[in-house]
Amino acid sequence: MQEVSWWRTFGREYDGNAFKVINGLKLAKNLANIGDAKTLVIHPASTICADYDAGEKALMGVTEDLIRVSVGIEDQNDIIDDFRQALDLL
Repeated sequence: MQEVSWWRTFGREYDGNAFKVINGLKLAKNLANIGDAKTLVIHPASTICADYDAGEKALMGVTEDLIRVSVGIEDQNDIIDDFRQALDLL
């Protein structure tokens, strides 16, 4: 079985609730780490892009509702279920 880890970003009109989603995750962890086997999430606007102004963030596509996901090697259904239950908190 081949296992692959990849990055994904998604944003939606969370109306300022990106942290509610991030904090609602149980399996995925809120960490800035590259190359881990676990599913990780980060809020780029307040972390890796925090020093950029709004115009620079807009040019990079970084919004307040953006969540970056580094998908790990956990069971895909566990990852999907984790995000589903976190999004249901909205």
